[in-house]
Amino acid sequence: MTLSLHSVTRQVGDEIHIDNVSLTLNRGTLNVLLGPTLSGKTSLMRLMAGLDEPTRGQILVDGKDVTGVAVGKRNVAMVYQQFINYPTLSVYENIASPLRVSGVDRSEIDRRVQEAAQLLRLTSMLDRTPLQLSGGQQQRTAIARALVKRADLVLMDEPLANLDYKLREELREELPRIFSSSGAIFVYATTEPSEALLLGGNTATLWQGRVTQFGPTPFVYRQPKDLITGQVFSDPPLNLLTGRKNGNDFLLADGTRLPLYDDLADLGDGPITLAFRAHHLSLKSSDLPSLTLHVDVGGCEISGSESFIHVTLGSTKFVLLEQGVHRIDEGAKLAVHIAIDHLYAFDLAGRLLRAPSKTPAEQAVKGVAS
Repeated sequence: MTLSLHSVTRQVGDEIHIDNVSLTLNRGTLNVLLGPTLSGKTSLMRLMAGLDEPTRGQILVDGKDVTGVAVGKRNVAMVYQQFINYPTLSVYENIASPLRVSGVDRSEIDRRVQEAAQLLRLTSMLDRTPLQLSGGQQQRTAIARALVKRADLVLMDEPLANLDYKLREELREELPRIFSSSGAIFVYATTEPSEALLLGGNTATLWQGRVTQFGPTPFVYRQPKDLITGQVFSDPPLNLLTGRKNGNDFLLADGTRLPLYDDLADLGDGPITLAFRAHHLSLKSSDLPSLTLHVDVGGCEISGSESFIHVTLGSTKFVLLEQGVHRIDEGAKLAVHIAIDHLYAFDLAGRLLRAPSKTPAEQAVKGVAS
């Protein structure tokens, strides 16, 4: 099965929920929709499922126009953020419920339920009711009910958002294994870049109802084609330095002059934005060519074995992510370092001018992302 959206727009009143989206998803792929709240992830999934119709554009399945076909006539399964199970039915009956509605014979129902239960490690819990399960086990039951339908398209709308950290980590690790065992198209919506990276597959970044980029997840992460995509795919937020390139120097608004090296020095003169992720800003100097920034500390947040250090350079705020526990007084002055190899450069319109050096794996998929 191939699902294709051609120039799809969804307008409700005066609001554009989905703006001219074109996207093709192939059988057996895991596709992540990554974007902040209200970026259009759920709206796009509802269009894919047939719950809503586009205002303009077409939706095709294997080349056939299904734009006006209702969800009940499509082979689609959905898993929501709020896991939905029938509280009075056993886990077995919850998983079996869509098959009973479809009139599947008893032996086939049992075979599919047992298969799904084994895949999701629910075999020992089939006689329990949902209220006797943990949150993670209840969400596994909801996923099993979606998988047992053998739907061509499985849509998962932030399915782990309401689980505690430990359960989320557990299911995040299991989901790629589950996906690889099915030939369906999986679409998984999330607000978290780390979740997209862990799941892998392909990622579509969304911003204000538009798909800004789509391609293999590591490629989109490392090679965002514009500043918005880079910001969507960064948590903590992408650090930005706005200024003007002049020869081999980068001039900040406050007059600070930073030297540029390598291909950054070869960029044309004019206004540019340099960008870098929090874990590439370091307290330690590097043997590689780097920019050194003299900053003031605004505060520290310690999270387990990591420290988030908030710093300012003039009126510009950065976040530095450092391994280990670092207690630095607010107002302290620091020299922090960013290796040139980790810098992005964008023009005034936000278009990518320069990305960090590609790994061999990324070079192999060059041009795949659209």
